[in-house]
Amino acid sequence: MSNQRVNAISPLAQEPSLQPRSSNASNPASLELSVHELATIGKSLLIRGEITGSESLSIEGRVEGSINLPGNRVTVRRNGQVSATIAAREIVVLGHVDGRCEASDNLDIGSEGSLNGDVVVSRISVEDGAIFTGSIDMR
Repeated sequence: MSNQRVNAISPLAQEPSLQPRSSNASNPASLELSVHELATIGKSLLIRGEITGSESLSIEGRVEGSINLPGNRVTVRRNGQVSATIAAREIVVLGHVDGRCEASDNLDIGSEGSLNGDVVVSRISVEDGAIFTGSIDMR
């Protein structure tokens, strides 16, 4: 699996941009990324199993299993297909998700997104054209 750090903007929720900072201005190799990092699962990748970590995740490929990123954002891009339980601070669905979603902050389903599964959320938004099948438990 390849972790990529990118400067990404979600159509529904803007990811904080990555700001390089230098601990040693004379050495460009010492540049570091700020705390807001983003990992990407590319279009051609299939991941089966459990994903855990401490950075936000963008999914353009397929994931089967479970995703547990409680303090971060999980974004399922338009080409993304997820058959998994997702637990995160924020969940953005622009592609297809089959499975239970637990978002401690908010869940957004875009106009081309579909979610088939029960959700536990504080806030939810469903755009016109989105498909949602399941129950909502507001906490």
